[in-house]
Amino acid sequence: MLSNVAMTTNLTVAGKTVVVAGYGHCGRGVARKAEGWDAHVVVTEVDSRKALEAYMDGHEVLPMAEAAAEGDLFVTTTGNRDVIVGDHFDRMRDGAILANAGHFDVEVDVDELGDRAVARREVRPGVEEFELADGRRLHLLAEGRLVNLAGPLSMGHPVEVMDQSFGVQALCVRELVEGAYEAGVHDVPDAVDREVARVKLDAEGVAHDSLTDVQEEYLGSWQHGT
Repeated sequence: MLSNVAMTTNLTVAGKTVVVAGYGHCGRGVARKAEGWDAHVVVTEVDSRKALEAYMDGHEVLPMAEAAAEGDLFVTTTGNRDVIVGDHFDRMRDGAILANAGHFDVEVDVDELGDRAVARREVRPGVEEFELADGRRLHLLAEGRLVNLAGPLSMGHPVEVMDQSFGVQALCVRELVEGAYEAGVHDVPDAVDREVARVKLDAEGVAHDSLTDVQEEYLGSWQHGT
């Protein structure tokens, strides 16, 4: 994802403050990549457990209202709407970059950004500049849509990732056909995730350890320990 941002903007991440909204699997990956590229990472979260994880991973954790004034690059990864809204735009630095890597084009309030702008123009393919009344300029990538899919240089996810995703989908279809599920939304069974992982590792020629019977019994017992 950050590779797409770098290619689209022709800017480096090093030395910048990257604000990552959300610290699930996607947000954690973005934060680790940004840190590896020598950026200062600020994480915003609504889940106290995830916020603590980000803090214990060494990142600064702030509410978006405060992080808005610090960031050079903002990446939303929440899967929710209204993550970056009008009040946040008011606090952002001139030249700040906004990218959505989480969901549909609702994580950044693009309509509100457009309403606040006195002028807007495309400064590079996939980069739209919004000039605000006080002269600050904010840059929106890929129209606020998924930056790793909708940008002019976007290549989506690597094939090594997508084969696992498709594998999970295929086995979930099998599970629906063979299982007895009521209408509704259900979690993917742990056995499906484990089967996909096992097949992927076998395909890559990767071996790993397994629990012995004694270890299995130990983990499942309340009679052992100090």
